[in-house]
Amino acid sequence: MPRFDLPLTELQQFSPDIREPADFDAFWGATIAEARGWDAAPRIVRVDTPFTLVDVFDVTFPGFAGDPVKAWLTVPAGATGSLPAIVEYQGYGGGRGLPGDRLGWAAAGYAHLSMDTRGQGSMWGSGGETPDPHGAGPAASGFLTRGIDDPAGYYYRRVFTDAVRAVDAARSLPQIDADRVSVTGTSQGGGIAIAAAALSAGLVAVMPDVPFLCHFERAVGFTDADPYQEVVRYLSVHRGADERVFETLSYFDGANMAKRADAAALYSVALMDTVCPPSTVFAAYNRHPAAKQIEVYTHNGHEGGQAYQWDAQARFLAPLV
Repeated sequence: MPRFDLPLTELQQFSPDIREPADFDAFWGATIAEARGWDAAPRIVRVDTPFTLVDVFDVTFPGFAGDPVKAWLTVPAGATGSLPAIVEYQGYGGGRGLPGDRLGWAAAGYAHLSMDTRGQGSMWGSGGETPDPHGAGPAASGFLTRGIDDPAGYYYRRVFTDAVRAVDAARSLPQIDADRVSVTGTSQGGGIAIAAAALSAGLVAVMPDVPFLCHFERAVGFTDADPYQEVVRYLSVHRGADERVFETLSYFDGANMAKRADAAALYSVALMDTVCPPSTVFAAYNRHPAAKQIEVYTHNGHEGGQAYQWDAQARFLAPLV
């Protein structure tokens, strides 16, 4: 795939007008306050694994509407507390997988909380275990149009709330220093991380890798790749619903979330990425008000930097914690 988006020099200055509802902050303030009303402590159970250099715990915490959300906590073996922590969110269709699926952060001396994504976990990887018990109206296949008639019932309202509650849960765990928590994720996980950083005060860092869920109105009309094409398919059937759909999506747009994040940021973007086009990533990155960096992979698609990006994240984070 050749480069298809704006030149890098233009991307670095890309600052489009983004639809933003007047009650954005009130909507999210009420949503998170309601979720925090379910104040049950996370349940944490150590699990047996073949790994001798890490300890793994099965964590269940209350998410949106108090629904139980699963996560794996992985820490260096024998760790007793005060560790810096990474909360990680999953790519589209994936789940938390098996205990020990992701060992890099624990091997680097961090506590790593890997959150399941409700209703997902059956498209790739090793599976997920968190159901989404809330219904929705008519939708195209996938997750992007579930409940899209109304922001209150939209699927990602529940997911973003779970993400904030994962940060809350991490801060309450005995192995973790509550003042040294960061968030990360790739693709969908990157978009969720941006939302978590916007809606959780005092994070050390946010590290969105080739993030999804940014500048919806450009993405939907710009790329012919899924998952954004789910919205196209929905609108091709629900003719004339554009205004309602994009109004709902504006409450969840990473570009609107990014401007509210106070954590230091390390983004990544791939200039041949048709899944999350570069201009949609820069639309969020350029709005981020705190100290920030972006890794640019000039000849990569949606795979981005992979291990190179993890190494960049570890080096970025080390002096901050």
